[in-house]
Amino acid sequence: MTSCCVKRADNGWIARALSLPFFSRPLPKSLDRNDFANLTIDGTTTNDGAATLTGFTAASIARIGPLLPTRPHEWIVVGGGANNPTLMRMLGDALSPAKVMRGHDLGWSGDSVEAQAFAYMAVRSLKGLPLTYPGTTGVKVPLTGGVLAKP
Repeated sequence: MTSCCVKRADNGWIARALSLPFFSRPLPKSLDRNDFANLTIDGTTTNDGAATLTGFTAASIARIGPLLPTRPHEWIVVGGGANNPTLMRMLGDALSPAKVMRGHDLGWSGDSVEAQAFAYMAVRSLKGLPLTYPGTTGVKVPLTGGVLAKP
């Protein structure tokens, strides 16, 4: 293996990212796209940066388990992440002893679930219906979302 392809996650960066206040707040909670705007990964290769972000994704998902009323015995992954063997391995390690499986392996159209969810939210948004509620994300009142971009 050449040095260009070595992938090492920066565990220090992951620990700093997981120390953000969001991760210690009780449920319900939600993130905004700007919540991680000040976290940068500098001085690393693209491969190591990808490994770091993949490790962060697995670790942040694992952080939800203890906050749930009952810890899941199984986690089902759909969307593009389910096709990432590194992420799936990291999730398996982070969520053990729970079983981690792909929706596709259960007969689901795992690559379509995410698209279907976004389509459902888009229709609700177009109709002015809420996408988020106080009990799910902690907002004060039910809110619709998105802005229709016109060509």
